[in-house]
Amino acid sequence: MQSITIRNTVIGEGLPKIIVPLMAAGEKELLEETEAVNRLRPDIIEWRADVYEHVDSLDAVKGMLEKLRKAAGATPLLFTFRTHKEGGNKVIDDRFYIELLKTAIETKHIDLADVELFTGEAEVKSIVKTAEDNGVYVVMSNHDFHQTPKKEEIISRLRNMQAYGAHIPKIAVMPQSTEDVFVLLDATHTMKTQYADRPIITMSMAGTGLISRLAGEVFGSACTFGAGKEASAPGQIPVEELRSVLSILNKHM
Repeated sequence: MQSITIRNTVIGEGLPKIIVPLMAAGEKELLEETEAVNRLRPDIIEWRADVYEHVDSLDAVKGMLEKLRKAAGATPLLFTFRTHKEGGNKVIDDRFYIELLKTAIETKHIDLADVELFTGEAEVKSIVKTAEDNGVYVVMSNHDFHQTPKKEEIISRLRNMQAYGAHIPKIAVMPQSTEDVFVLLDATHTMKTQYADRPIITMSMAGTGLISRLAGEVFGSACTFGAGKEASAPGQIPVEELRSVLSILNKHM
């Protein structure tokens, strides 16, 4: 598996890289949150644009991205609009979703863009092409807030992302039992050792799945999400606690 270097962050080597989301709705609050998150020394900052109050305006998004790029400094910036069907905060149609992603990518103010797998094969490949043309990495994602699919299905989705040109395939699933967490970890290990030629991100959500956010270095997940001012998904813990556990595990492996 090859690592990916974005700015000074190497994804796919050593400790799982910590991604911290920005969850504020307004411009002033977003910039204040970015400043606070930067003090936590994340490896990557994620802007959850589906929470932004002016996300319906492409011009407003472009302006906000320019300001966030300056505020983030040398920290890689990930642009994410999480659709409502995958746990996001706002309903938009597919055409605007695609236009929004391409607009964000073409500003070149971001380093990575989240692209949801089930947007459609042709649409996903078109967004990936735009990203490649603009030097932006693609985190291709799928989120199941209802269940944990079978191991074979998890691997199939990750392999499809890889085939569609994702630089970093990502899947998050909801456990209904401890056994479901085993399924996710087993699928992660199998994907890493048998199929992946690039970094992957996997997680089991909520408190039951917390171990999957901590043990990525053991099983094969290259990044994990920590809560800054506000968590963006169930099971995220504060960054400082997360970093402490990751460092302990790394030290004794």
